[in-house]
Amino acid sequence: MSKQPIDKITTPQTVVIISNFILGIGILTLPRTVTEKVKTPDGWITIILGGIIAILVAFIMVKLAGRFPGKSIFQFSKEITGKWIGAIISLCIILYYMALASFELRAMSETTRLFLLQGTPNWAIILPFIWVGLYLITGGINPIARMFEIIFPVTVLFFLLVMFLGIKVFEVDNLRPVLGMGLGPVMKGLTTTSLSFVGFEIIMIIFMFMKEPNRAMKATFIGLIIPLVFYSITFVMVVGSLTVDGVVTQTWPVLTFIRSFEIQGLLVERFDSLLLVVWIMQLFATFSVCYYAASLGLSQMFKKNINGFIYGLAPLIYIVSMVPKNINEMFEMGSMIGNFTLYFFSSVPVLLLLITLIRGKKS
Repeated sequence: MSKQPIDKITTPQTVVIISNFILGIGILTLPRTVTEKVKTPDGWITIILGGIIAILVAFIMVKLAGRFPGKSIFQFSKEITGKWIGAIISLCIILYYMALASFELRAMSETTRLFLLQGTPNWAIILPFIWVGLYLITGGINPIARMFEIIFPVTVLFFLLVMFLGIKVFEVDNLRPVLGMGLGPVMKGLTTTSLSFVGFEIIMIIFMFMKEPNRAMKATFIGLIIPLVFYSITFVMVVGSLTVDGVVTQTWPVLTFIRSFEIQGLLVERFDSLLLVVWIMQLFATFSVCYYAASLGLSQMFKKNINGFIYGLAPLIYIVSMVPKNINEMFEMGSMIGNFTLYFFSSVPVLLLLITLIRGKKS
């Protein structure tokens, strides 16, 4: 059995893992995906409502994990539902993290090829990232947490800088009228915004590593509030600058927004390349956690050392990442993963918690 579950992470590390996990490829496309559904400038309201729903579901997950200290969902699901049903739940989660790791790799490759390394084949970008990720996660959860602590402040500072500099092209009239068509369009976009908060379910795995598990609720809340603020500011700035019609026509509207202004006299006048470097780090961080979670799940299911599964999963993740033939198929893959997450993680933890409460009352 792997020794890695005895590793411990602090509460701030838990916060940055949750926040960084949520902030992946989604923020680069969020204004477009939300606006396509809502078709009005009120998408920021939809984002806030989606964040509130995510926080409520996350609290249920924390309550569930808190009843089984020192164990992950791969272990306590068997205790709650029995060996076979628990194994099916664990396998679904493992396959989900494998697919998400592959999607993040492919998204990282597509953005890199499009904006930084034109003409480079996908395999030449994906394979080095898999090797570096493999090297990282063999050290356990602590190196992953420390990497997140490095990436997170860089992301926050650069994000705030870019959004502040973009005020010169921002027009508040592009966000009016507020609720001009009522709440109907706002509610239509809830599914899309809920998918943007995918990642907070990692708390059911990293809870077992926390030094202060009694602070898991606070850590999860802060970890979700940070992406909620990021998403809201991004939507307001991008739609306010490009208009609703302009955002819908862009594949990567955030990058288009950053390219729409230049700051004369600074060391760097164009910020899109810098943003891509920061977000490639974000995508790599998300990939690393997914890779580790899938490997940990297999090691706990079969009660074997984790290292064998880390090496074994690498070729599988590569193969799945190469399945989409183009960027449109990649987005379809992301939508399928997001839909699975929305329905699976909003229902299964609730059912598991209800079963534990009912059995607790009976006993």
